[in-house]
Parts: sequence; structure tokens; C-alpha cells
Amino acid sequence: MKKSLTVALTAVMLTAACSSGTNANSGSDGGGDDKTLTLASVDQGSIEDVIKAFEAANPGVKVNFTTSGADQYQAQIRTQLSSGTAPDVMTVWPGNGNPGATYVLSKPGYLLDLSDQPWAAKLPDAFKTVAQYEGKTYNALFGLNGIGAVYNDDALAKSGLQAPTTWTELLGFCRDAAGKGTPAFALGIQDNWVTQLVLYGLAATVVFGQDRDFNTKLAAGQVTFAGSAWTTAMAKYQEMNKAGCFQRNPLGTSYEASQTLAASGKTLGIVQGNWIISLLKKKNPSGKFTMTALPATDEPATFLMPAAAGAGYGVNAKAKNKDLALKFITYVMSPEGMKLFNEKQGSLPTLPDAGTTVDPGLKELTTFVQENRTVPFMDQLWPNAKVQQTMLSGLQEVFSNQASPESVLKDMDAEYKKG
Repeated sequence: MKKSLTVALTAVMLTAACSSGTNANSGSDGGGDDKTLTLASVDQGSIEDVIKAFEAANPGVKVNFTTSGADQYQAQIRTQLSSGTAPDVMTVWPGNGNPGATYVLSKPGYLLDLSDQPWAAKLPDAFKTVAQYEGKTYNALFGLNGIGAVYNDDALAKSGLQAPTTWTELLGFCRDAAGKGTPAFALGIQDNWVTQLVLYGLAATVVFGQDRDFNTKLAAGQVTFAGSAWTTAMAKYQEMNKAGCFQRNPLGTSYEASQTLAASGKTLGIVQGNWIISLLKKKNPSGKFTMTALPATDEPATFLMPAAAGAGYGVNAKAKNKDLALKFITYVMSPEGMKLFNEKQGSLPTLPDAGTTVDPGLKELTTFVQENRTVPFMDQLWPNAKVQQTMLSGLQEVFSNQASPESVLKDMDAEYKKG
């Protein structure tokens, strides 16, 4: 049975990862068909029903939309905005962590100021921090996401194994699962954004469990990646790989293919964001999937989970149909739209009155949020998008034995210092 959740989220600050892109004509106010909206969305599998509901509530309106992978979208969006080919509404990540993030797109004036929209003042302060640039709101953040180990309940039961609750148990679980011919976790790092998720799941406890103020100290130059517990998190990531936690050839496995492995029971689960549950259910409608914190030490009481505002929506400052774009954003942030989006996506609401019914597989994430046992997604307050990109490409090189974890962290420090 699903459990209704209405919570005011005040302790989380940052985002997660997927994305999309499209070509759309740009223009000035009133310059085009006021019944057609162009949209580029990261929310594959959950945006479709939201669009249908919006069109039904606005007879005669048509939403032309596309979705694509995060890597492709992030490579395209700034080019589209600068060349005048971007859509009216587009996915925008919170904070400053990647090429499609709020700070990155707001600074050059690509996004419309949404500060006067009625929902903007209702965002919890933690979300405002990453939805705004220089005190103005540019990002409609509708959902909270977390990162953890997501298990295929049926596959787990069939294996005779139990989900691990400590780091020692995790390594044993991986070895036992590999011995049975069904690896513990699918890992699709052919798409480089996926490389960060296991690391973030480990770093939440290993780095921020020791020091909740690590990001503040990093910004002040008091600590570094290479001289901190990030080295431990990196080492544990590699230890998981050596223990057989992942299927063969993660570098040759796409994000899409990793979903199929976990949904079909060819792996016992996957380390991902909670959004993965709706995608797994799409591939396996009868399946049940449960998210837990990824064990990083042998002290479960100290575990933290990464949790943050997920990707939201921004409006092109040169949108062909600004009025219709704002109407769509208003719908997404309304109780009706947010509830539909959250339930379809498998996320938690950013506003307390959405009435979202949360997937029962997210019970542990919900508890961690309520108990303030979460930390922001690590990249969102880094000073530039290059830090994350260096990490992502560096992790792929680590898996292909072309780089060491130590060199990746040093490269991240170098990029971070550039501001």
C-alpha cells in the first residue's frame, strides 16, 4: 500500500542527473503561434503524462517535446541558447554543477526571471539557494531526488541473499552474488554522468559523515579533494569493483542497458537515483523495487544519503511563447501538476501542499529526509561545471586503467581553484 507524504523539505540543497534537448525556434513576445509550446525535458517516462494533462486542461494547446540523454543535452543546450534555436521551456539543474545548471545558464541571461511567479516564494530556503542566481529565481524545482542502492525485490528473494546493511556485508554480498552468476549491481558508465552516483553514495557517509561543513571548507580553501576523505570514497568505489559488485564491462554498458539488467533480474539491483524506479517498472510492470542507503562503513547509524532538488524547468529568455511557457511552469508547480509529476517520476515534492503519494520503495529515503540524514548532491555548489566534468571523465579513465583515483582528485582540485 502506498503511503501519503506531505513534508516541508528544509535540509537539502542540490540535484541529480539525466537530461534532454531539442531544437526550437526562438523569437520575441507574441512572435509566433501562441498555442504551440516547445519543450526539452530530461524526464523520460514521466513528462509524457504531465504534458497530456496540461494539454487536456488547455484545449487547443499542443506541446512539442523531445527527450535525450544527459550527456547529449548538456553538450547542446548552451549552443542552442546562444544560437537562438533553444525551446521555450527546458530542463535546468539546480546550482552550478554542470553545463545545464541554473547559475551557468542564468549568468549570461539565457533564462527568464521567474521570481514573480506565485510558487517561487513558497520554495523552502534550501531549494531557493540553488534555484536562484543573484537573488532572482530562474528554476522551477518540483521534485526531491536521492541516491542509493535500488534492489529488484524478486531477484533478491530468488538469489537467497539479503540486502547488505554494512560495508563488510556489502563486499560479501557482491562476492556471493557474483558467485551465483547474478552480479549485485548494474553499472552503465558508458554514459559518463552515471559514474558519479556510486561515488556520491559512498561520499555522503565517508566524507560528509565526518564533516557536514566540508563544502564550506572546500570553498574557503581549507580542504581539498585529494587531501581529504574523498580518497577513501574513491578507494571504496574501486574496492566494490574488485569485489565483483558490478556486471562485466561497465564501460561498455549504457544507462539504458543497465536499466534492463536490473529490471529483468540479471543483476540484483542498481545504484542510482530514485527516478530509476519508475523506469524499472516501465520495463518490468510487475516488479517491486526498494531503495536503501548504500553502505559505506560498518556503522549503519552514521549512514547519510545524498538527497537534493532534482532537475527542474526554466524558461528561455527569448521564448517564442513566453505566456504559454509560464502557464506550463505554473501547472508543473501546482499541487495537481506536482503530484502527477512526482508520482510518475518517483520523486518527493518540493512544496508541502502537493499531496504526493510516494512509492513504497522509497520509505528509507523518506525517513532519511525527515530525520535530516541527507547531504546535498556534491557538485551543485562547486564553482564551475568543469569540476564535475573532470570527475566524470576521470572516473571513466579509472575504470579503463588510464588514470588513478589520486590523479582524478588532483585534477578536480585544479579545476575547483579556477573558480
